[in-house]
Amino acid sequence: MFQKIKKYVQLRILKLFVILYFTALFMVKIGDKKISADDFYKVLINNIQLDIDEDTLRKVYRSYYFLKEFTREKLIYGINTGFGPMAQYRINHDDQIKLQYNLIRSHCSGTGNPIPELDCKAVMLARLNTLLQGYAGIHPDALILIKTLINKNISPVIYEHGGLGASGDLVQLAHLALTLIGEGDVYHNGQIKPTKDVFAKEGIAPMEIHIREGLALMNGTSAMSGIGVLNVIYAENLVNWSVMASSVIMEIVKSFDDHYSTPLNEVKHHYGQNAVAKAIQETLADSKLVKKREEHHYDKKVEVDVLVEKMQEYYSIRCVPQIAGPIVDTIAYAKEVLINEINSANDNPIVDWERKNVYHGGNFHGDYVALEMDKLKIAITKLSMLAERQLNFLLNDKLNNILPPFVNHGTLGLNLGMQGVQFTATSTTAENQMLSNPMYVHSIPSNNDNQDIVSMGSNAALICKKVILNSYEVLAIEWMTILQAIDYLKIEDKLSTKSKEVYMNLRKVFPCFKEDHVKYKEIKAVRDYIFHNHIEVL
Repeated sequence: MFQKIKKYVQLRILKLFVILYFTALFMVKIGDKKISADDFYKVLINNIQLDIDEDTLRKVYRSYYFLKEFTREKLIYGINTGFGPMAQYRINHDDQIKLQYNLIRSHCSGTGNPIPELDCKAVMLARLNTLLQGYAGIHPDALILIKTLINKNISPVIYEHGGLGASGDLVQLAHLALTLIGEGDVYHNGQIKPTKDVFAKEGIAPMEIHIREGLALMNGTSAMSGIGVLNVIYAENLVNWSVMASSVIMEIVKSFDDHYSTPLNEVKHHYGQNAVAKAIQETLADSKLVKKREEHHYDKKVEVDVLVEKMQEYYSIRCVPQIAGPIVDTIAYAKEVLINEINSANDNPIVDWERKNVYHGGNFHGDYVALEMDKLKIAITKLSMLAERQLNFLLNDKLNNILPPFVNHGTLGLNLGMQGVQFTATSTTAENQMLSNPMYVHSIPSNNDNQDIVSMGSNAALICKKVILNSYEVLAIEWMTILQAIDYLKIEDKLSTKSKEVYMNLRKVFPCFKEDHVKYKEIKAVRDYIFHNHIEVL
């Protein structure tokens, strides 16, 4: 009997362990700790279900009930006053619920293109996490509803234009709030549909306004920071593909190894530079193509007056650690700022139930995020410029001296090789250069001059995203050219193990060609491949 009980207990424990293991594997819990970029990746890219920590929800409840009592005899902005410059007008108790609905509906004024569905989902996740900090006085039902929408892949339709990023991303987040009250449009199953129809089909009840749900949802930086986290995820992958491309080009030109060596780079004390140098070393560790400086110039006497082989490569090859290094550092710092922002309370006022007080201020101001988005787009623009210059080097036979013009595998003059696609890369890089003009310093006063200096953070994040996506196109064209160069020189078997693996995978997407043909679909195919397939280089 005892053995049966023991076996039963063991099976129950094993079952519980299995449940906990798979829950951890296929569920992301937020609220119990700082949300990370990896959590965003799991929920947004891998579509893993989301859960909220129960203790955190209880904290949100306490904040809500404290505010409910605190506001009975006190004047609190946005609850019993108007908004912005109309805060001087007191709102009667009977109109306070209507005030929140008026705020949401009046600010749903976004225009331009709809922001992509995934970005809107990122906005929801960012807003959910910041409200879970427990300083908004919002009813927890609103947060549970956001979680439900995220798990069911129902996202608000939010538009590009409208956010100033200073009293929060008011217009963009108003469209989120509009969805929660069951109005407007949502993304559902890849289509834009009326919210009320989707809610009815899915059995979802709209959010009820209790005290300040409208203002709590709208008054923050979650549009710029949600999109910003996706930008960082995309940028991290992009820089990995760029460093990989640079490494393979070093093999193509039979580069010397000292420019990416540890002794050369460690005397410059920047993390990014040394990380890039180390990544190149590891990528090219078993390459049969790169050359050791000692063997060519130090260990034997050089007696010719004019060297046939280049003493040093062009900057776009030799200076990759110094060029890509600051970009790596910029991405890392932008990531840190964004994660701090999303794990912060960016609302006004701040409801502090522990101190039993409500504090009025400007935590909704998005300057931290706006500045990082501008810095990131400048850095990524430089990355696209590096790719474009490396591409030009491969296409210009007078520069590389080892490849035919435009890496043409066909008949020179009759066939054009990669000539046409270079125009696209150059044009797209030029657009990036124009777009890298910062939004951070383009404040325009608004709201009857109440918002007299603003961040333009949502604009900064959206333009940064455009620059990053443009750069994937430039890099795709560079990779297509790299593949053609490898095949022309017949060096596939001399590549490093890592380089050859990437080469083989990309050749499945873009086969070698000799005769001219239409390439726009192939550019898209290669771009999509490098966008969706992450490689670990750095």
